[in-house]
Amino acid sequence: MPELPEVETTLRGIAPHLRGTRIERLSVRQRRLRYPVPDGAEQEVAGRRILTLRRRGKYLLLELDRGGLLIHLGMSGSLRVLPADIPPERHDHLDLRISGGRCLRLRDPRRFGTFLWTPDPLDDHPLIRRLGAEPLGPQFDGDLLYAASRGRRVPVKNFIMDARVVVGVGNIYANESLFAAGIHPNRPSGRVGRERYRRLASSIKEILQSAIDQGGTSLRDFVREDGSPGYFALALRVYARGGEPCTRCGCEIRQQRIGQRSSFFCPRCQR
Repeated sequence: MPELPEVETTLRGIAPHLRGTRIERLSVRQRRLRYPVPDGAEQEVAGRRILTLRRRGKYLLLELDRGGLLIHLGMSGSLRVLPADIPPERHDHLDLRISGGRCLRLRDPRRFGTFLWTPDPLDDHPLIRRLGAEPLGPQFDGDLLYAASRGRRVPVKNFIMDARVVVGVGNIYANESLFAAGIHPNRPSGRVGRERYRRLASSIKEILQSAIDQGGTSLRDFVREDGSPGYFALALRVYARGGEPCTRCGCEIRQQRIGQRSSFFCPRCQR
């Protein structure tokens, strides 16, 4: 699944091409995504100007001169800006045609993505308004994690993947951040101390920013907006390395299911 760095990479790729343009037409070839594309969206967005583009968690938000568009890439989605006369392929489900003969094309083979129009402020949308802190924002730090975790027994890995606490820390980056901070992923979140949470928050920030700088993680279904893969996978230290030696101590990396997700950790370095 595309994670926060992949979504940020996509945002940075498409924003210069879309900001300030006018939407000429929305062409929907497949409405049945995770949430159906709303009936009448074509009429609502036609002629609207795209004012700004931003990211909230793993959602891409396009602010229009009336209402806005909310996009989520789901498990296999990708976005590209390309000439509008290029014929769509099998899994290209919609085109947002903009001025200048170009379009924003959504490809989503598994159809778990989202493309919604709302007349209301995007931050008030039910999918957005209850999201937690942005991990790269100034309000996110170890003290926030420490306060939110008091009295909780959920494993710390699940805790930092809870979008009501902090957004966008998916499975790959949760594994990597916990390794960097030296915290076992299955430790109850309420039993992690303030200083360790401060170290964890710093690790989350550093690893996510590094992934963004390197173009996101190379996943099976994810490509950047220009079609090339990300490269952060080259720097992964524990994720998908079960049975291999720890890069820090040489101990064998272990794999365990935590919260129905594969978790990777060093039993010696992480406590």
